[in-house]
Amino acid sequence: MSLFFSVVVPVYNRPQEIQEFLESVKNQDYRDFEVLVIEDGSSVDCKAIVERYEPHFQLQYFYKPNSGQGPSRNFGFERARGDYFLVFDSDVILPPNYLALVNAALAKEGFDAFGGPDAAHPDFDDLQKATTYAMTSLFTTGGIRGGKKADAKFQPRSFNMGLSRAVWEKTGGFQLERLSEDIDLSIRMRAAGFKVGLIPEAWVYHKRRTSLKQFFRQVFAFGHGRWILSALHPGQLKAIHFMPACFVLGLLFSFSTYFWWPEVFPFFLVCILMWYLAIFIDAGRHYRSVKVGALSMITSTVQLGGYGLGFIRGGFRKILGRKIY
Repeated sequence: MSLFFSVVVPVYNRPQEIQEFLESVKNQDYRDFEVLVIEDGSSVDCKAIVERYEPHFQLQYFYKPNSGQGPSRNFGFERARGDYFLVFDSDVILPPNYLALVNAALAKEGFDAFGGPDAAHPDFDDLQKATTYAMTSLFTTGGIRGGKKADAKFQPRSFNMGLSRAVWEKTGGFQLERLSEDIDLSIRMRAAGFKVGLIPEAWVYHKRRTSLKQFFRQVFAFGHGRWILSALHPGQLKAIHFMPACFVLGLLFSFSTYFWWPEVFPFFLVCILMWYLAIFIDAGRHYRSVKVGALSMITSTVQLGGYGLGFIRGGFRKILGRKIY
């Protein structure tokens, strides 16, 4: 089976990233595809960069008013000609065999929709590697973001996901502008009876955020987004989603014991230091870098702390009866 893929990627003020993405598309072994770049109201557009790649593969560029990732992807779906739509963030780089692997896996597994994991490119800077570690590590997210097979529960994420034309036609694509729009679609795809799964070998290089401030804002939004999903899909809020909030509250409680329960403070301090040491050793060994190990302690704190604070904020807004999306 040979599918024709429509690669849909929205971009907002990131011309350098879209150049790296298109260069990786240019180098694909599998050639039955088109690319649709959706400029989502950028003040710094990437049209000139996109035009450089027009001789190399089928490519369309669209500029539209800013509306968020979800509507921008739907905009692309409406204009796509493929049997299967592939969705990526603009900060992704594809390995040369990505499309070939996906085509083979879809023929074998018969997925109506899929997702894949991500990794840090060897050329990424140390902070980007540490950020990737924080989002994929057993010590932070439990390694659930595409790191293992869990087809009954796996929810594709928009940095690396695909869906058939039939899925789009039945679900209507993305319903949310941003904030967990990909998880919402994943839930609705399964509810509609489609076969959704993980293709573990279909991984991408994902830059994520390039500063700790940007990373914090991203994971804070993820935490808040969990309450949006719970409002749209009752029963989707699980105990594991409370863990980052417990991390935040646990840190506050642990350090507060220094003032009102000093005899137990050393115990909590040792537990915290052991967690950081495990991260330092694991990340440092994985990337063979002491610096990445040290930075991973910081990014892991930002990942859990940011998500936890966003989750707490969303929970309070729900309790107070305020709008959460």
